[in-house]
Amino acid sequence: MESFFTTASLVSLFTLTILEIVLGIDNIIFVSIISGKLPVAQQSKARNIGLALALALRVALLFALSWVLGLDKALFTLLGKEFTGKDLILLGGGLFLIGKSVSEIHGKLEGEDEAEAQAKKPKTNALAGVIVQITLINLVFSFDSILTAIGLVKEVSVMIVAVVLSSIVMLVFAKSVNDFINRHPTFKILALAFLILIGFLLAAEAFDQHVDKGYIYFAMAFAVIIEIINMQIRKKSQPVQLRNQQAKEL
Repeated sequence: MESFFTTASLVSLFTLTILEIVLGIDNIIFVSIISGKLPVAQQSKARNIGLALALALRVALLFALSWVLGLDKALFTLLGKEFTGKDLILLGGGLFLIGKSVSEIHGKLEGEDEAEAQAKKPKTNALAGVIVQITLINLVFSFDSILTAIGLVKEVSVMIVAVVLSSIVMLVFAKSVNDFINRHPTFKILALAFLILIGFLLAAEAFDQHVDKGYIYFAMAFAVIIEIINMQIRKKSQPVQLRNQQAKEL
């Protein structure tokens, strides 16, 4: 326990916590967009459950490091490429993110009004469906997060504390991020574009094509800055209305 309070451990804890918060941005965005499809009264519950599941999965994976590291073993070979358990998780998660994000963009811009679409759907537990989707993508994000932690820190206790601290920060700011995205439709589209990029990055890594996430975050940060400038220039103009927002106003 004494080794936890050494200068090296505390520096590692701070560095890893900041990195986990940055890596958790895509998780917050996905949870916010998916939970936004629920009635307002259920959105906060879905967000909290989703982020709590993310924390539980990360801690569980940290206690199963031998299993995580074992996912690097080849399972089969296809077209000269050896696929491991890690590759399959990253590929499945990447394709899911791309497909879900494209579907969301279509629904916001060209799909049916939300009220009409919901009327045509069979009556199911929407909250449960959203939580299942959040759990699936949390598995991928958690796996990616833990691999990053293993590469930076050797002490499991430091990893766990960093994951818990970053999760608390995400829980605190999740509602603010959700409200901001819902108030500004162009940011919602940018967020979905960001998730498409993350999905592509995960799929590329499954084929051993490493792309530095810094490039992705820089591109999105630049896009956000441009949009903030646009918002300041067009303060008095009528904001864009997406399908679901039009339906709620009518």
